[in-house]
Amino acid sequence: MRSMDTPALSHRSAPPTSFGDHLRHWRQRRRFSQMDLAHVAEVSTRHLSCVETGRASPSREMVLRLVERLDVPLRERNAWLVAAGFAPMYRARPLQDPEMASARAAVQRILECHEPWPALAMDRHWNLVMHNRLVPLLMAGAAPELLQGPVNVLRLSLHPQGLAPRIANLRQWREHLFERLRQQIRATGDAVLVALLEELKGYPEGTSATAGAQQLALPGEHPGVLMPFQFHTPHGVLQLVSTTTVFGSPVDITLQELALETFFPADDATATALRGLQASTAA
Repeated sequence: MRSMDTPALSHRSAPPTSFGDHLRHWRQRRRFSQMDLAHVAEVSTRHLSCVETGRASPSREMVLRLVERLDVPLRERNAWLVAAGFAPMYRARPLQDPEMASARAAVQRILECHEPWPALAMDRHWNLVMHNRLVPLLMAGAAPELLQGPVNVLRLSLHPQGLAPRIANLRQWREHLFERLRQQIRATGDAVLVALLEELKGYPEGTSATAGAQQLALPGEHPGVLMPFQFHTPHGVLQLVSTTTVFGSPVDITLQELALETFFPADDATATALRGLQASTAA
């Protein structure tokens, strides 16, 4: 795995405009020298240098090869193609677009099949897009303004008037979410995510009902391997672990940026409580 550029957490001074600007920006973000990139892209260092400085124009094939080697997000790949004088290749249709009906149905099916455990789908800015029946039950009690669309999952989770007071291991979970957000910023350079991280860092750390107390631990937990989500409910503290799933080979920008967060019970008591919650939705 390539290391990421730490300065990527800051705002860009100016967005890239020419193809060479795009190439230089992402090459430096991925910490490639011109020689390294030329090697993996199977072009000469001299030609790559000429393309980056604007003395030569890339072919469409070369543009696609470079964005692939640099793991450029689909949204940015369109900008590269346009800057090089070619038509955009990837579409960005809203999930509610009729042409996205099959993809939308597939996501909904995954979420529903995950019941009685909670599952949700988010866009690239952590806005809630879809969810199964368990999610609203866990969101209940948050301030109404935090539940107005689009609901931002991170803001809802960490805001003192959101779910934060009910998260038993708030400080631990907060740092876990911050690290995930930092990784996403390093990968995409998204200014909206940079602003979101700064906002979240301003929220108080000790709003959990167990703030200052020893954090609960899952049997067999290994720091850095398994991160528990411990959540107060009328049925007791739910012990959950989560996984994140993305589409493997999307050709649509919306689908590439969609993430499915699925939670699993980490003990029998949590499984029983979640089954009880599911039964209440059918009553």
